[in-house]
Amino acid sequence: MKTKKQNMEPTNFSIEGKVAVVTGGAGVLGSSIAESLLLKGVKVALVDIREDILNDKITQLEQAGTVKGFACNILDEASVKAVRKDVMDQFGRIDILLNIAGGNMPGATLTEDQTFFDMKMEDFKKVTDLNLNGTVLPSMIFGEEMAKSGSGSIINISSMATYSAITRVPGYSVAKTGINIFTQWLAMEMAMKFGDKIRVNAVAPGFFIGDQNRAVLINPDGSLTERSKKVIAKTPMKRFGDITELNGLVQFLCSDEASFITGAIIPVDGGFSAYSGV
Repeated sequence: MKTKKQNMEPTNFSIEGKVAVVTGGAGVLGSSIAESLLLKGVKVALVDIREDILNDKITQLEQAGTVKGFACNILDEASVKAVRKDVMDQFGRIDILLNIAGGNMPGATLTEDQTFFDMKMEDFKKVTDLNLNGTVLPSMIFGEEMAKSGSGSIINISSMATYSAITRVPGYSVAKTGINIFTQWLAMEMAMKFGDKIRVNAVAPGFFIGDQNRAVLINPDGSLTERSKKVIAKTPMKRFGDITELNGLVQFLCSDEASFITGAIIPVDGGFSAYSGV
């Protein structure tokens, strides 16, 4: 008689041998996810506009697996196409695209004393361009290789700012909300025109303390700012997330176990998006 364990079908969580392109790869989030993929046997093309920081990250990550760095402006079509050619020449295919390049900018974040009418349109345009167009263009160029091969997984980065209005970040909120509908639209387009083996999803991180938001969330003496206290009050788990807590979901979405998941925007937020605050 077979045991329960013997009757279980083999799982397809393995992503070993796949090739991933990670934009914004020299940043905290991009490099953390890249390292987690490398440790699972994925070959990683790390893409970033900051060549000096990129080279340092490559040196740090090489011990984890096969990783190559590619300097690129993700808002420049020729630059992205040149990287696609280099990636294909070195790795032969593209299985995964992680659109992580983005984030907010100081000029596009209102201070506590400012109102909407103090915001400069130039800063609004910069943050929407970086986040939204910085997701669309790589998806178009790297995703074309997936369309040719008939398989692949694209993962975009959404935000808690898309679930309800968060003060002081109008441009970032608009851009990330645009990424949500783009994720759903591209999921539909890929599945209907290029087959069910190409999936497009988004991860919506909750509140994690990183380089971009540290000054807003943490006082110089290490204590929580008033904004941080509001975040924690609306987070049922009563803490900030650790950047590594995104890795499991990303690895799952890259694997064949997620074969019927597309067009989803999945929060990793300690319950922030589910809680009304009451």
